[in-house]
Amino acid sequence: MGALRYSAVVLAAGASTRMAGRHKLLLPLEDEPVIRRTVRSVLDAHPTEVVVVTGSNAQSVERALQGLDVKVQFNPRHAEGQMTSVAAGVASLGEPCDAVMVCLGDMALLKSADYAELAQAFAARSRGAILVPRRNGIRGNPVVFASGFVPEVLVGNRNLGCRKLIADHPEEVFAYEPVHERFFVDLDTPADYAQLRERLGLPAERPALAE
Repeated sequence: MGALRYSAVVLAAGASTRMAGRHKLLLPLEDEPVIRRTVRSVLDAHPTEVVVVTGSNAQSVERALQGLDVKVQFNPRHAEGQMTSVAAGVASLGEPCDAVMVCLGDMALLKSADYAELAQAFAARSRGAILVPRRNGIRGNPVVFASGFVPEVLVGNRNLGCRKLIADHPEEVFAYEPVHERFFVDLDTPADYAQLRERLGLPAERPALAE
């Protein structure tokens, strides 16, 4: 069996409502923002193509990706929920592929080897057409689904995201259990950001000085 041809959709359209007024994807990690770190890791896993779906603060997110070999797709309906961004990203794919990997822009702990690991696990799965990382009963991300589901994702773009796809096709779900927890760590709150910096060995942020 040859290498899996998979395309990646990176969701980067959220409003960061729990981040105390900051946009989580633009928070710095070393010398780059979260979203650039995430997308670089996806690219280094060598998917066929990468589409980044923007929404809230779209121009700033797009600027953070300058120079990277990705297609940026704005989702005008991003406020309606993540499922519309999944559909917008999938609709923007242009290259033939065997599977689509839907990635979250805020999972900054994931390395290129982790994305490649999921692609290899999908290619080697014993059954099903939807791969979901799962550990101790907890579902992680990214989710990988066979390209045969693309028409269903597009037709159902008002109410179908990965969660609904999984719920509607339980017989097609292949649970993949990784040996580490990076597939289960995202970034929503200031506390999450502080913990992320600590896990990456970065110093704690200095509080902003009052004017």
